[in-house]
Amino acid sequence: MSALAATLSAGASRSLVVLPRWMRIALVLPAVAALLCGMLAGLARLGWPVPGPIGQRLGQLVVVHGALMVGGFFGTLIGLERAVAIGARWAYFAPAMSGLAVIAMLSAAPQTWAALLMSCAALFMFAACAKVWLRQRVAHHTALAIAALAWLSGNIVWTVQGSVLPAVPLWTSFLVLTIAAERLELSRFVPTPKWARAVFGIIVGVLLAGALCNLLDDAGLRIFAAALCALAVWLLRYDIARRTIKTAGLTRYMAICLLSGYAWLAVGALLGVLGGLHVGEALRDAALHALLLGFVFSMVFGHAPVIAPAITRIRFRWHAGFYLPLLALHLTLTVRVVAGIGEWFALRQWAAAGNALVVLLFIAMVVTSLTRARSPVDSPAR
Repeated sequence: MSALAATLSAGASRSLVVLPRWMRIALVLPAVAALLCGMLAGLARLGWPVPGPIGQRLGQLVVVHGALMVGGFFGTLIGLERAVAIGARWAYFAPAMSGLAVIAMLSAAPQTWAALLMSCAALFMFAACAKVWLRQRVAHHTALAIAALAWLSGNIVWTVQGSVLPAVPLWTSFLVLTIAAERLELSRFVPTPKWARAVFGIIVGVLLAGALCNLLDDAGLRIFAAALCALAVWLLRYDIARRTIKTAGLTRYMAICLLSGYAWLAVGALLGVLGGLHVGEALRDAALHALLLGFVFSMVFGHAPVIAPAITRIRFRWHAGFYLPLLALHLTLTVRVVAGIGEWFALRQWAAAGNALVVLLFIAMVVTSLTRARSPVDSPAR
């Protein structure tokens, strides 16, 4: 079981009663809307035609594609996880605020409104992470608080500058450090030298320095990418997935998701070192999607079987069929990255459509597994 899922299940018994079911569903719906509209806006950016008013609106959402995916989808779900984990009513303001930000973006309200609402969401999430850190001042809680602070900083940059582009490295730091913090906690189950944990802290510092330096000079992006590359090496070396991949069933599946995700993190980081994260560069699409689709969604695929039942309290029926969307994700993303490097635009268009279909397939399988089970659980499936 993942560390976050363990925290969720421990807190679920005391926190899920805080909000009625319809309220929890209401908090999740904006995240689903952000994912769907964000993917469609991404396809519209690549030239996929959508006729009528919907197509016109998607064209307008292209500029906030990243905000929809990072803040609207991941920010809302991570905020909900934090609220469930700490069991405090006020913590639910984080997913509520990010949900309102999604509504603002979809309703064509001024970007400033959405940016301010997303900043409020990040502030509440940071407060929730800080509360946990004050209870137990350990490295992984520190990393989680820093991740929330990176999201808050990125949202403030978006608010002040009126563009999402300068905020992308900070938003990426938010997602990457949130994942890395959980894996850092689980590294205590394998022999990890003290110096290696110190190196992890140095990597985090360099990562944030690069993201912040980017606000002044594009050279910061190469520092940022180099830190991502170092983090990928650290995770591949010290993550417990290197051992659990030798098991079977769900545990092996999760390990494969994690290790393949770290490989994509390395690919995206190397492309970034080559300049792929710079705005306007031909490699930018390949670099960003290796990081935010290959790495982040591999983590989503791997943790959904334990996170979903922890939040819904419905048993999750995992089966070997879940390897299908994982394999399809890697295949379609490989085509997209190769097409981006080779500047084969038409091929990249089709690969991006494949990426979207894979994510929809995975969501459908998760929902089906939950609805077929319909049996309440006290702890997530293992």
